[in-house]
Amino acid sequence: MQGVGEVLHLASSGRVIIRLTKELRDGQLLVDDSGRKIAKVSEMIGPVHAPYASATPLTNNIEKYVGKKIFMLEETPATRPKRFRGRKR
Repeated sequence: MQGVGEVLHLASSGRVIIRLTKELRDGQLLVDDSGRKIAKVSEMIGPVHAPYASATPLTNNIEKYVGKKIFMLEETPATRPKRFRGRKR
């Protein structure tokens, strides 16, 4: 697991705002130090040299993670190649 930043606060929209130290992609899963899934990155915001991420929480008790460091999983749906799952014509 690689440290990617810290949780700043819970926005009024229900999303979690995260100050990043590393660049992430949309769809990346974020976990705590014990490996529990906390959030999924939905979009990157802010300037390029000091990025922030807006993420949808995956736990009901997100307030206990405010101010704590978070990590990213190595293998997530964002890093796997997409496969076509549709009807063949």
